Amino acid sequence: MSESATAPAPSPAQAPAVPEPTPQPDPNVDQNAAPKPEEPKATEQDNGNAVPAPSEAQLPADSEKTEEPAVVKAAETPSATVDETPAKPAPEPTPEVPQAPATQPEPTPTVPEEPKMTQDPTVTKSEAAPIETTAAAPLAPTPAPAPATSGEPKVEEVTTTSSAAAATKAEPVATPDAPAATATAAVGEAPKAEEKQPASEAADKDADEPQSTLTKRFTTAEWEALKKFRADLPNIFEEAFPDRKDARTAVVTIWGVPLDPNGAKDARASVVLMKFLRARNLNPTAAREMLVGTLRWRESFNIEAALKEEFPQDLFGKLAHVHGVDKENRPIVYNLYGANPDIKAVFADVQRFIRWRVALQERSTRQLDFTEVDQMIQVHDYEGVGLTSRDANSKAAASEATNIFQSHYPELLYKKFFINVPTILNWIFWAFKPIIPAATLAKMSVVGSGTSAIKKALGPHIDDNNLPKRYGGASEAF
Repeated sequence: MSESATAPAPSPAQAPAVPEPTPQPDPNVDQNAAPKPEEPKATEQDNGNAVPAPSEAQLPADSEKTEEPAVVKAAETPSATVDETPAKPAPEPTPEVPQAPATQPEPTPTVPEEPKMTQDPTVTKSEAAPIETTAAAPLAPTPAPAPATSGEPKVEEVTTTSSAAAATKAEPVATPDAPAATATAAVGEAPKAEEKQPASEAADKDADEPQSTLTKRFTTAEWEALKKFRADLPNIFEEAFPDRKDARTAVVTIWGVPLDPNGAKDARASVVLMKFLRARNLNPTAAREMLVGTLRWRESFNIEAALKEEFPQDLFGKLAHVHGVDKENRPIVYNLYGANPDIKAVFADVQRFIRWRVALQERSTRQLDFTEVDQMIQVHDYEGVGLTSRDANSKAAASEATNIFQSHYPELLYKKFFINVPTILNWIFWAFKPIIPAATLAKMSVVGSGTSAIKKALGPHIDDNNLPKRYGGASEAF
């Protein structure tokens, strides 16, 4: 074995030290000058790989130096001249909205007569609209884009100040500052249908009801009350006529209109029943009591016999007349209390006077068809009547007649005129005015004496050809 193979290598301590050469100063360099700083390296890290640093020409130009409005991506910092709202951190790109189908990149669009906009080639045509832009998602291999998920944060939208013509074509997009109503309108939500008016609701709910001009005016509340009232007719008739075995099923006629308790529907019957309901504020229970009382009274009074009864013409022939109609075809009843100078003879028999007066009211009521017309006008003429004309019988007759008409002929009066009223009676009327119900007072009108004053009061309601000459009209009457 050779010596070189077996000899150990010298240790660092045993190795001879070699002196380092001393650098010599450069005679051409000023030794007192400051050292030149080291230039930075011309590379930057990108994902761990060294890549050349971008040159100054490659850096994006400052927005304040460019003269053209730039369409920027939401991930980039928005220019101060475009939107003063600070940009949010750029999230992951959001897929395209469903309204804008994915298309191949197109060249930068040019708006006529407007500055050309620079656009990222990944932004689709619909997203490049000059109103609002959002970050574009990468093109999917299939034509249909993936729907946007609601969990992703909303990308800050940048609004450009481009042409108004293009702005009208852009689809509106809801922004955080836009009201909720605008956002709803943007997705094309149909407005809510207007609520129906009460009259329309009543017509819809009661389409199966026989209708007339009068029933079409019923409100929803009136229809509901009427149905309950009509369904109770068998019980009402049974209570009114306890001695009749067929009371629950027999038809009862009132004012010439048949009321059928067997469920038959009739427009005229509906109008008659509504009279009692309205007189009791649509309370079916109170209206039932009123109708039961009316049916009992009509049977005991024997209305049909009163209509056939003949009364002395020398006493009652000139006291009342049913003559003509008003402008709405309502019959007009004239009561002339001073037509017979012998007032005491007229009221000598109070019950005879009441039967005559009820027969007159029944005849007047039967002139109503309860289809187009269901009320009348009354004219009370006090010419020739003074305080001395009233005695105990006349007061008793007037009181009983008033009670009958209020209790058993409800809601049949449209208007009542008091004409040729003596001054003293006028004062009495105004003294009792505060205690008269407002609804009744609204139907009453007190007129002074004289043809001119009377015609002025009656003229708006009655044409001259229906108004008697004695009241300023042209009609030949009593």
